[in-house]
Amino acid sequence: MDLEKKFAHIKGWGVDADPENEPTYPIKKYTGDDHQRTNWERPPQQPVTVEILHSNERPGVSAVFGTSCPPEGLSGNIRRYAFKHSESSYGHWLPLLLADRVNVVEGIIDDLKKGHVPNIFAEKGWKAAWKYNRAGLIKKIALTALATTAVVMLYKSARSKSR
Repeated sequence: MDLEKKFAHIKGWGVDADPENEPTYPIKKYTGDDHQRTNWERPPQQPVTVEILHSNERPGVSAVFGTSCPPEGLSGNIRRYAFKHSESSYGHWLPLLLADRVNVVEGIIDDLKKGHVPNIFAEKGWKAAWKYNRAGLIKKIALTALATTAVVMLYKSARSKSR
């Protein structure tokens, strides 16, 4: 079946398929040099002033990177572990997700150390959730309570078996 006929009912379908009508460069003057870009001069590398974690699949750090939050604490150790693994494995991505969650807890502990009590309910948007998605919020609280109870029960049963 012809693709044009199959998707003709979708307004605008195929608008970018015409090589004569390239919307990304509507006033670009093609000179033929578009594919001869190997002789450009690389800009200077941003100086590395803090620890930068980078993929083990790349020889060095990216040209530009953030320096405001270098890896530290338990979340930093988890991130260091994650960057020892290939980006194509769960051993890279799942620890990074865990490190983000651990970093949230570290931030709360840091706030408490500085004498600031964070308003977790406001920061998590619970007031808006209660107003606009009450059923979803109740479900989230119930599932969290259930998961916490299950973890505590498993922990207690494991401790009682080891004694």
